[in-house]
Amino acid sequence: MSLTDILNPSDIAAALRDCQAPDSFSPKKFFQISGMSKKSSSQLKEIFRILDNDQSGFIEEEELKYFLQRFEVGARVLTTSETKTFLAAADHDGDGKIGAEGIDLFKC
Repeated sequence: MSLTDILNPSDIAAALRDCQAPDSFSPKKFFQISGMSKKSSSQLKEIFRILDNDQSGFIEEEELKYFLQRFEVGARVLTTSETKTFLAAADHDGDGKIGAEGIDLFKC
């Protein structure tokens, strides 16, 4: 399964366009534009599984840096500031990684 099996490719493209400039990435806005905020918890867990590159059950800071590239090869890498802000917003227990439940924070 790929992200485009769950999300509309044109919505993904729009979300990526919105955050092309360094330090313009907002997780909540990205989730809204891409359509992720309208997905069910089970769909979000599947998206999380796809984004969890090493399949550890967590998205660590190093993986999070390449978050946008999981949606489109060649997309930019998140800046250090963006990565740390994203991690802080979704890291429930302060262990430096996001569990599958953390992705629900951005669901509107």
